[in-house]
Amino acid sequence: MKLLAIDTSTDACSAALAMDGEIHERFELAPRRHTELILPMVEQLLREAGLRVQELDGLAFGRGPGAFTGLRIAAGIIQGIALGTGLSVAPVSTLAALAQAAYADTDHPNILAALDARMGEVYWGVYQNNGNGLVRPIQAECVYPPDRVPIPEDGEWLGAGPGWAVYTETLKARLAAHLIGLQPGYHPRAREVALLGLDAFRRGQTVPAENAVPVYLRDRVVTQAKSR
Repeated sequence: MKLLAIDTSTDACSAALAMDGEIHERFELAPRRHTELILPMVEQLLREAGLRVQELDGLAFGRGPGAFTGLRIAAGIIQGIALGTGLSVAPVSTLAALAQAAYADTDHPNILAALDARMGEVYWGVYQNNGNGLVRPIQAECVYPPDRVPIPEDGEWLGAGPGWAVYTETLKARLAAHLIGLQPGYHPRAREVALLGLDAFRRGQTVPAENAVPVYLRDRVVTQAKSR
C-alpha cells in the first residue's frame, strides 16, 4: 500500500510516505513554519518515489490533540488531497503517534504520553504495546492539569513527550510509584502516523474527506477560535 501521512500538531513538522514496506520521512522542528514547509515535504517525497498523488492508495494525518492552528493545517491539506483524489483517510491520534515513537526507540511496552496543552494543562494518553509492535490506548485520551492526570492501575511506565519537559516535577510527583524514566524529547511525527495509519486501513477504520477533522479534546479552545 502507498500511503501519505503528515503531522503538524506540535512544533515539529513532518511528512512520510509508506511504500513497499518502507517508510520515508521528512522531519523538522520548526515552530510557526508549518505552512511554509509541509507541502514542499510532501512534494519532495512523491517526486523521489516517482509517484503522482493520484497513484496513492490512502492518506493519514495527525488529528490531534495538539496546537489548534497546526491541527487545522494538517486537516485542511489532507481534506484537499482526499477531495481531489477520492482517497480515504486514517485520522491518527497524535498522542498515539508520540507513544509509538517512544516504544519503537526504547522497546518499553508502557508509555505515558504528554503534550503541553497550555493554560496549565496537558494532553494525556496511556498506551501499551499490543503484542504486534503497535501501541493501543488503555484509557481514554484526556486533558487535565498535570497534578490530576489519571494514574495507571499498575506496572512500570515510561513518560514521553514535551508535556513532561514543561511539567516535569508535578508529573513525577503524581506518577512516582509507576514511573521508571522520562523521554521528553519525543514529538508526534509522520513516520508513526503512517505506521498507525496503515494499521487503521487494515482494520477498516478510515473516513471520507469531509470527516477528516481535528480532535481538540478541549472544547473551550474550539469555542474561542470560532468567536474570533
